[in-house]
Amino acid sequence: MLLTITTTYNPATDLGYLLHKHPRRAQTFDLSFGRAHVFYPEATDEKCTAALLLDLDTIGLKRRRQNTFALRDYVTDRPYVASSFTSVAIARVFGSALKGQCTDRPDLVTRPIPLRAEIHVLPCRGGDQLLNDLFQPLGYKVTAKPHRLDKKFPEWGYSPYYTVALEATIPLKDLLTHLYVLIPVLDDDKHYFVSQSEIDTLMRRGEGWLSDHPKRDLIIDRYLRHQRILTQEAFRLMDEQPLSRNIKDNELVVENNLRLNQQRHNAVLKELEISGAQRVLDLGCGEGHFTQILSEHPQFTRILGLEVSHHALSRAHKRLDQPIQRNRIELIHGSLFYRDTRLDGYDAAVILEVIEHLDPSRLPVFERVVFEYAQPNTIIITTPNADFNTRWASLPAGQFRHPDHRFEWSRKQFQHWTQSVEKKFNYHTTIKPIGPVDPAVGPPTQMAVFNKK
Repeated sequence: MLLTITTTYNPATDLGYLLHKHPRRAQTFDLSFGRAHVFYPEATDEKCTAALLLDLDTIGLKRRRQNTFALRDYVTDRPYVASSFTSVAIARVFGSALKGQCTDRPDLVTRPIPLRAEIHVLPCRGGDQLLNDLFQPLGYKVTAKPHRLDKKFPEWGYSPYYTVALEATIPLKDLLTHLYVLIPVLDDDKHYFVSQSEIDTLMRRGEGWLSDHPKRDLIIDRYLRHQRILTQEAFRLMDEQPLSRNIKDNELVVENNLRLNQQRHNAVLKELEISGAQRVLDLGCGEGHFTQILSEHPQFTRILGLEVSHHALSRAHKRLDQPIQRNRIELIHGSLFYRDTRLDGYDAAVILEVIEHLDPSRLPVFERVVFEYAQPNTIIITTPNADFNTRWASLPAGQFRHPDHRFEWSRKQFQHWTQSVEKKFNYHTTIKPIGPVDPAVGPPTQMAVFNKK
């Protein structure tokens, strides 16, 4: 099994610092199931590639399973494909990089760098569609080359094995984490007994991305080898984690005195009324507070709320479960990182205090989902104005309004982003203030109204 990781970050040899493996040395690591070899086929300032070659001791593995005579012990694909053996090797050989530890260059740990991972034989039980469904929402460009069962007999069709390339500009620790979790998910098998401790591992490795993933349930089910008791416990723990969407429904202390949530609702509602929209999307609807406000206005004949958290969506269902509303309101589970045809054909979309919870590296995917694929005539986005944060004595300098925020834009940064979206997707933008406008730092919340040209 061969895995290569390539970067063109300059100097590219900094990859050696992150992996804790010197580019000029070839190293071998003994594992309980064989050996792992690490070497660098190329290492220049312009381009650097690290390779992990896994050599399984299949005879040794068979000897450990005495008194078993399964055919798979003798005829197996395990030495040649990426599997849970690969995940264990990543954790053992690249353990510090997986944890995000780099004493020599700590600034590199969280820095997004251009990365390309190639897995030369990867089992995909579910085909290339599942491969795309798992990696594209995480911001990867996926290239998959299928392999025929037998080149001499093309009529036999293709095998479930692919040569896969994954490209993204992300921190290395994120790439390793995604590979660690998703390779066994695609293989749909593990070589070791799965116990309660695997739930803890999955919660730790999935922090920050798994709860938002549109294939979350499939990932959990396969990672835990379809063991019902374990998967149910994992779902419970996942739904009990702090929800980013609850943050916008329960205002922070620093915003309470200004009643910003109410002001945001009023401002967005006014823009929707002016637009004449009748079919409205509430993207990142949380527990359904703004969806409920929309339902009180007869102008909006069709309302669809989308939310990634099962827990929040369950509360929204309870809030909006009224017979008179059932033909007007639909609540669905989904992600803003995944194209969804259910979002097509709407007049307007509201994205209320949501984008600051998204990783900046994944914003291009979000833009395409909303502006290119769904493309309603009117899109309204609100987000904090970072310039205004200095006006709150209770907010320490340099901190965001909530720990779950991945960024908070200044007025200049927000304007720059809206202008880039305009050019890419043929919209016209108007930026408006929400809340009291300070002469020096502007309003506490900024709103962009995008109208399709």
